[in-house]
Amino acid sequence: MKEKTLITGISGFVGSHLTEYLVRRKMEVFGITPNASETDNLKDTISQIKLYEVNLLESDRVKDVIQEVKPDFVFHLAAMSSPAESFKKPKETLENNFKAQLNLLEAFRELGIHPRTIITSSADEYGVVEKKFLPVKEETPLNARSPYAASKVIQDFVGEAYFYSFGIPVIRIRAFNHIGPRQAPVFAIPSWSRQIAAIEHKKAEPVIRVGNLTPERDFTDVRDMVHAYFLAVTKAKPGQVYNIGSGKAVSMQKILDLLLSYSTIKDIRIEVDKNLLRPTDLPKLVANPGKFQKETSWKPKIPLTKTLHDTLSYWRKRERSS
Repeated sequence: MKEKTLITGISGFVGSHLTEYLVRRKMEVFGITPNASETDNLKDTISQIKLYEVNLLESDRVKDVIQEVKPDFVFHLAAMSSPAESFKKPKETLENNFKAQLNLLEAFRELGIHPRTIITSSADEYGVVEKKFLPVKEETPLNARSPYAASKVIQDFVGEAYFYSFGIPVIRIRAFNHIGPRQAPVFAIPSWSRQIAAIEHKKAEPVIRVGNLTPERDFTDVRDMVHAYFLAVTKAKPGQVYNIGSGKAVSMQKILDLLLSYSTIKDIRIEVDKNLLRPTDLPKLVANPGKFQKETSWKPKIPLTKTLHDTLSYWRKRERSS
């Protein structure tokens, strides 16, 4: 029999790429989405999976899905995922991210169904990191600087608590920045890519609006990241937490310069938009993924240049068809 996998947030950026990966591996894939009519990201796999339209804040509905599917593996990806947006909606971010996960874990506990479960936390939990702690190990002190980061610390620790208290095999991932086609333009790189594509199609003036370009981040292609998620759920140790990233830091300025170098328009101006500046920004985040690599032999394979090319191509296609 095929192994059953349940993905929350299946129609999102990471969820859609993970679905494609698991379908290629001939796994039986089930997904939870808040709106079954918004599944454009799943157009290539929709006929091969089963979807449940469920609000994860409705505990009874979550329990019904778990009881029906009885999954072997669960990837809990659903969340309000934008640090920038969390400053505008702090209460909603904290409540949503905590309660959605709690309802999932409670369903496992009450039903006595214990699937190997990935809880996706975030590098943002580490916040502003002293140079002596870089690159970041799992033992590095947490220092949440946004409502989003705080919500991920809660998810992280609640997942750990349910492993030790109730034996639910939770594996926690602190994923560093992952990027690629389909990522929402509330994030910087897809936003810049969309703006460049609109300029190339003469739908916008030759100006890109940006926020702070000085931070350095650790970027991994989403297609490498979902491979890491699969290795985590199948090989990593329940109860443990793992950093996943490339181990290399790149400035946002360098990313923007690369994207602009790929554009067919060479006289694009850069303007700082005060609305894109955050109350707090993290100067540098780079992973030490050694623990995860030692246990799974995972390493990213897709170069940053290809990821950026593919992201820009995705938005060019969107602009042509809009």
